[in-house]
Amino acid sequence: MHIKQRILTILAISMLAFITPAAFAEVKIGVVDVQNAILQSEQAKRLMQQIQDEFKGEQDALLRIRTEGTAMVERLTKDADVMSDAEKRRLQQEIESKNNDLVYESKKLQRKIEERQAELFQGVDGKIQKAIEELVLKEDFDLILPRQAALYTGDLYNITRKVTEKLNELDSATR
Repeated sequence: MHIKQRILTILAISMLAFITPAAFAEVKIGVVDVQNAILQSEQAKRLMQQIQDEFKGEQDALLRIRTEGTAMVERLTKDADVMSDAEKRRLQQEIESKNNDLVYESKKLQRKIEERQAELFQGVDGKIQKAIEELVLKEDFDLILPRQAALYTGDLYNITRKVTEKLNELDSATR
């Protein structure tokens, strides 16, 4: 996907090189941060809240593991002087085990969240394309580039907010 965007960007820039200065002054260009446009949309906010609600129990379990581990570290720090070497080793092993559990469960939860995000955001590509096409037709853009393809762009050319607004319009029309 990124290679395709880069090739299209290079082609677009190459075409601009052949445009005369007079014609170039009439070209209307916009740049859009597609990821940001999607994430700022109402649909994305709803989906992210849905994901957060869906995995609340697992996030709470991670918090419990972290809290238990912190309590063990505090106990070891506070009571180290009165503990036997065997007790210290046992507690250090428990702390290490809690830490391993935390790392494992965190990675597992992160994978689940990423998979769920991919499922929920499936189809957003079509909506973003439609939103951009509607903006092109409505505002007569000649060229819209992904923000990542531009080394520099002024706020005048940034149409990310407009794309987000168009996504919200499309979302409310389909609801």
